[in-house]
Amino acid sequence: MEHPERLVLPFLAAIAGVACLSLMDALMKEASLAAGVFTASFLRSLLAAGIAVPLWLAQKPRWPRGPVMKLHVERGVISAFMALSFFYALTKLPIAEAIAISFVAPLVALYFAHLLLGEQISRGAIGASLLGFAGTLVIVWGRLGRSDFGEDTALGLASLAFSALLYAYNFVIIRKQSQLAGPLEVAVFHSGISATVHLLAVPFLFVMPQVETFGTVAGAAVLSVGASMTIAWAYARAEAQVLVPVEYSGFLWAALFGWLFFRETVTVPTMVGVVIIVVACWIAAPRAKRAATTEAANL
Repeated sequence: MEHPERLVLPFLAAIAGVACLSLMDALMKEASLAAGVFTASFLRSLLAAGIAVPLWLAQKPRWPRGPVMKLHVERGVISAFMALSFFYALTKLPIAEAIAISFVAPLVALYFAHLLLGEQISRGAIGASLLGFAGTLVIVWGRLGRSDFGEDTALGLASLAFSALLYAYNFVIIRKQSQLAGPLEVAVFHSGISATVHLLAVPFLFVMPQVETFGTVAGAAVLSVGASMTIAWAYARAEAQVLVPVEYSGFLWAALFGWLFFRETVTVPTMVGVVIIVVACWIAAPRAKRAATTEAANL
């Protein structure tokens, strides 16, 4: 019987994975502004695959078949379009605000998990996600009220909405995928299939970037592989509804990296939203421990 305290490790691993993804977003915004969204996104997937594939082959793995391969392909295709739309939004909006607005995805993911995975949604999980979503709405309200709201901002918000829907469904795929494949295999096919999808448009959209941009994208690729493996490990050991609220901690990292990289300021509505989101994460943390205790008691 698994000790209840062990559920804390997946929770902490999910937080670390979110932090890596936030730093990756900052690097990808820099690369996208320098070389274009498509070029940066394609190179990230290609380099990430180049990092993960040798590590995976060194384990002498078996080639995935049937339902496992189907999940790999499904997630890789969805991730390609999700990344392109999200990185485009980053070029139009501050990182912290883009991350915050995308938090609608974990909220929707709870219900996807219920409909497609049969997970029961507890009142605590719903409450934590709704509270985090309320913080997001405060930030959106602050953005809509600014005088610089224009066409670029509108395009960024529309792109985020599309990305968020794909991201919500992506949570469900991760949960299924992590039950059938190891973290390294997940990282390999996630990046490899995404790069393959990008290849279809390379003759039309790819632009050779500067050498400095290659270094930036390489850093993003390393973070992408590390985050993918960490999050897959976490989701293999805890239900989606336990880990989904952890996504809200990404705003804190995004605010930090946005300021460090681009001197993006944090407004009063943003700070209010941050407080609400942090409270939501604290509510989710003890809930994870209670869930493990209940599961152990039922064994």
